[in-house]
Amino acid sequence: MSLRKAVDPHELRDAVAAVVPWLDGGARPDRKTLAAAVRLSLRTLELAAPGHSVEVRVPPFAAVQCVPGPKHTRGTPPNVVETDPRTWLELVLGRVNWDAALEDGRIDASGVRADVSQWLPLVSLKY
Repeated sequence: MSLRKAVDPHELRDAVAAVVPWLDGGARPDRKTLAAAVRLSLRTLELAAPGHSVEVRVPPFAAVQCVPGPKHTRGTPPNVVETDPRTWLELVLGRVNWDAALEDGRIDASGVRADVSQWLPLVSLKY
């Protein structure tokens, strides 16, 4: 069982919906709004894929450990995913495909367990 507090799905949807205008080409949201969308979605991934074998990083906002497998405790983890906030949120919404983002260099993924695509997208804004 995770010690992390569950993410309220309405809070997550609202936070991600708040950045959609930016993803659609509008102005970049303020830091607090962008941070909320990234952090809540990363926590959702952490809860959906509990474990400690992969570290997913979205600097400068957050990083989580997830995915079942060997626990990493020191130094640089053997399985790391790193991407920028825009790419992460596009993955969260299913607006970009994992393989395409990886091929385009928008995701840096290393290690045999680093593919977290089976848990994406995390949010659907369709009603």
